[in-house]
Amino acid sequence: MNTRKSETARKWGLRIHLFFYVLSNVAQVVVWSLYDSGNHFWPVWSIVFWGIGLAFHFWSVYSPPRPNTEH
Repeated sequence: MNTRKSETARKWGLRIHLFFYVLSNVAQVVVWSLYDSGNHFWPVWSIVFWGIGLAFHFWSVYSPPRPNTEH
């Protein structure tokens, strides 16, 4: 059974992931700046760790395909 997604579907998935990453982190920074700007910049944790996940997603979409070793 071949369940590989098409290249277009993988790129759209990455775009959606990027959209929600930016949207939610901007919202967190706005909340931080309005209510807690005098304290620790806590949105950094979401930006960094979710960003790592996004980088892996980007890498999986744009890395060269692995050779097929099935016989």
